Amino acid sequence: MSDDERNKQIAELTKTLKEGERLLGPTKRPDGTLRKPIRIRAGYTPQDEVPIYQPKPALLKKEMGSAGPPGYDPDADARPKTKSVKRNERKKEKRLQAAVGKDKNVEGDASEDGGKKESVEALSSLVNDLSVEDSTQQVQDVDKRIRALKKKIRLTEALEQRSDQDLKPEQLEKLAKLEDWRRELKQLEDEKTETTVS
Repeated sequence: MSDDERNKQIAELTKTLKEGERLLGPTKRPDGTLRKPIRIRAGYTPQDEVPIYQPKPALLKKEMGSAGPPGYDPDADARPKTKSVKRNERKKEKRLQAAVGKDKNVEGDASEDGGKKESVEALSSLVNDLSVEDSTQQVQDVDKRIRALKKKIRLTEALEQRSDQDLKPEQLEKLAKLEDWRRELKQLEDEKTETTVS
């Protein structure tokens, strides 16, 4: 099909267009040949021209910007902080303040040796803080183990009092372990008292 023939065909199609109709020109195929022109009826929107659907809240958000409606404070809308988060933030602030204070001391010292000593002291204080946290964690672990052992002993003693009934093999094993649990409980309690005293 030559250019003249194509132009004639387009001219014919445009003459016969009704009111509101439009004509899309011929598009190229991958092999280079042209497709026929497309007649679009009045009121019809081709699929590739249809805007992508967006819900009204998304459109409103775009219009308002990321700030939200007037008077909206995103910080106030955030979830309240838990006690542990607040405690961790306080600890972090104290560490940062201590580090800043030590940095000022380091700047005051003219010699490099003084700076090295300060940095060593800062590291040692951090290690001490970590060891204190570790020791509190150990005490908590010991407390949990003590509570668990006390519960086991209490339940086993209740089994012992019902000894007139027939006991299952698992219950008999628990009765046999009762003395071992009591010894372990005593050791843990001694260990706990030693760590709290020191």
